[in-house]
Amino acid sequence: MENKDIIVKNSGVIKLQSFDDFPDGNISIAEGKKSVPFEIKRVYFINNLFNKKSVRGKHAHKKLEQIIFCVNGRFTLDFDDGVNKQSIVLEDAHSGIRLGPMLWHEMRGFSNDCVILVLASDYYNEDDYIRNYDEFLKVVNNIK
Repeated sequence: MENKDIIVKNSGVIKLQSFDDFPDGNISIAEGKKSVPFEIKRVYFINNLFNKKSVRGKHAHKKLEQIIFCVNGRFTLDFDDGVNKQSIVLEDAHSGIRLGPMLWHEMRGFSNDCVILVLASDYYNEDDYIRNYDEFLKVVNNIK
């Protein structure tokens, strides 16, 4: 991950504890309410991102918190809070980006070997999604 300060509100870098277990690989540990600031209720991964024009995400969550890791390869995460926008290249398997509630995010520029791992604070709930950017901006402006 590029060494940047996070300017988007309600987000941040999460660094997992990791160990080099040479010659038997590395291990990274994510523990709910310890290294992850919430109870983990859902885990999912995204792979086979061979289409160079693919864009994932394109939504915000009303309440859900997530941490997004690139456990293999690299991709660019674009995210914003309705005022501040930021782009970060994720390529360090041990560091992820926390996306708190009410953050729009999109993922793009996937390497062929990219694997994304997401830890989420709640179960899937379609009602928690905002899938239109203009609607997101309206909701965020009503909160402020």
